[in-house]
Formats: sequence, C-alpha cells, structure tokens
Amino acid sequence: MNELFIGLMSGTSLDGMDAVLVNFGKTPQDIKIMGHSYVPYEDAIKEALLRLHSPNTNELEESLIIGNTISKKAYEAIDALLKKTSITSKDIKAIGFHGQTVRHQPQKGFTLQIGNPALLAELSNINVIADFRSRDVAASGQGAPLVPAFHHEIFSHPTTYRAILNIGGIANVTLLNPKTSVSGFDTGPGNLLLDHWSKTHLHRAFDENGAWAKEGKLIKTLLDAFFEDSYFEKTAPKSTGRDYFNEAWLNKHLQKSYAAQDIQRTLLELTASSIAKAIDSNISEIYLCGGGALNIFLVERLKTLMPKTHIQLTDVLGIPTQYVEAAAFAWLAKQTLFLKPGNIPEVTGAKGLRILGALYPA
Repeated sequence: MNELFIGLMSGTSLDGMDAVLVNFGKTPQDIKIMGHSYVPYEDAIKEALLRLHSPNTNELEESLIIGNTISKKAYEAIDALLKKTSITSKDIKAIGFHGQTVRHQPQKGFTLQIGNPALLAELSNINVIADFRSRDVAASGQGAPLVPAFHHEIFSHPTTYRAILNIGGIANVTLLNPKTSVSGFDTGPGNLLLDHWSKTHLHRAFDENGAWAKEGKLIKTLLDAFFEDSYFEKTAPKSTGRDYFNEAWLNKHLQKSYAAQDIQRTLLELTASSIAKAIDSNISEIYLCGGGALNIFLVERLKTLMPKTHIQLTDVLGIPTQYVEAAAFAWLAKQTLFLKPGNIPEVTGAKGLRILGALYPA
C-alpha cells in the first residue's frame, strides 16, 4: 500500500524552503519522489534569521513573527507542489516540517527550530509533524544529525561499506558499514562560510561551481589555524550549526590581511579536508547530496583527498541530490505517524530509540 508524505526542509544555508512529495511503498527501497517545489526566502527573512542565531534585543517576539512567516512560505511550497502533481491535500498522510534552526546547543539541553506548525496545519488542512529534534535531546542526545536513520533504511547495501555525505550549510556524514552499527555526525562547515564570503565579496549567493575559490591560493597557515578549533578533535556523537561556525568564528581567524579569493580557496579546503579527515579511508563508496554536491571544485578536492573512494551523487541511488534531506523529513513524519522511532542512538548519543516529533492534526 502506497503512502504519500511531504517533507519540508530549510537548512543552514538560509536560502529558502524545499518541499518534496514522497511515495513510500511496501519496502524501504520502494520509494519514489513524486514532485518538488522550492520557495526562496527574501533578503528580509534571511537577515532576520541571521540575527536570531545570536543573542539580540526583542528576539523572542521576532522569532515568533519569523516563525509565522516561514510557515506561510512552507504553505506556498506545499500549494505549488500539490498543484504541480495534481494531488489534493486529503491524499497526503502528513507533512514533515523541520522548521528553521536558529540555536543548537544540546550540551545545554536544547535545540530550537522556529516555525508555527499549528499555522501550517491550519493553512494546509494536512497533518503536520514538527519539532523532531527535541525528544532526542531530552534523551541526552545531540538531536542531530537525524537523517542517518533515513539513509540507513533507504541507502544501505548488504555487503558494501558506503557513506552518504550531505553538504549543506553544515556537512554531515552517515557511515553505512554492513558489519557494524550505523554511525553519523556533523563533520563541520559545509557551504555556510563559503556562501558568506561569496556574498560579502562577490555579492552573489554562492560561488558557482567553486570557480572563484579555484582561482585563489591555499593559505596553509590559515587552514592550520582553522583546524586548531576543538570541534575537529571531538569524537562522535557530535553536531554543530550556524550558531557556532559563523561570521564571528571566521573573523577571529582573520587577523592578517589576505586576498579575498585566497580566503575562499582556504575555506573550501576546510570543508573538503574536514570531511576527508572524518571519513574512514576503508569506505568503498561515497554518495553526495545537498547543495555542496553541485560545487564542482569542492567535489574535485574530495576526490583528490580520497583517491581510493568512488564518489558520485545520490541520483544514481534513485533520489536526486537536492531532494534527499527534505525526503528524510517526509520519512521521519511517517515514522512518527506510525509510532516508530526516528533516531539512531549510536549517532545522536541518545539513551535509546525514541519516537520523534509532535503531531498537529489537520
């Protein structure tokens, strides 16, 4: 019996809202992407979200207002998706609504994704499941990454050791070793520092294909200084976010005057090297997803740093790279609706398996 779910994702890149319609069949691998829509965020939304990543005046009210705005954007994406696929709201079992992470501090016992799932349920007339991370944190977990459970169910191979690498604002990896339990963690910055530097100096949302970074020269002393950060020494389970790796983090390392393109080149190397250092050299295959998977120079660097590993996009496994994370939240919504766990304790550090999220009925 087929089940239709919608997954919504707005990641650490803060660029907009992805909506994916997923048809789940009888077996885990019987999954089909039925459609996709995307609604970009206006600059005012991006600026407000950036402010909310740091302590600010009147942040409580602003978080609620922006949460409503994000929920309306989510509805725009859903409405466009349903029209595109000729599916009606009554055909959808539930929406998995991640919201927008603005604070992630599991060591203090909280993670915060803003958004108003009650408003989204009211607008869409579809069951909404949200707040996926809090239960894992309540069980002494990191609350992240959550997508490894989806990766394990959909992408595992019975004999091949493979990894699924999502390069969003933050990069995270899932290690699927058929001989051991699943592991996964955030490796460090993905696109967010690269995008920040591109916006600052090129006035572009991102460095297309890594072309600007490729023109620059690697600053070895700066790269070494980046890697002195204690995050890179931590062992899994570990997770991070924009409230840690951000403009302030970058600026404290830029004590000398460097050419802007050389800094971009070094930031790209930080992303590539932190991934390569974190991934087991015995892995046979890596499948890339997220926006960074489309950065040609970044992928070139990954292939150079991991020459024995076959690297390609998740498209060859049946799910296009841009849709994987949103599809994961459709799957997490399905798990919650059917009262099944959505976390992997070995990944997040939680005390055990937990049913994640809260239901807001249509």
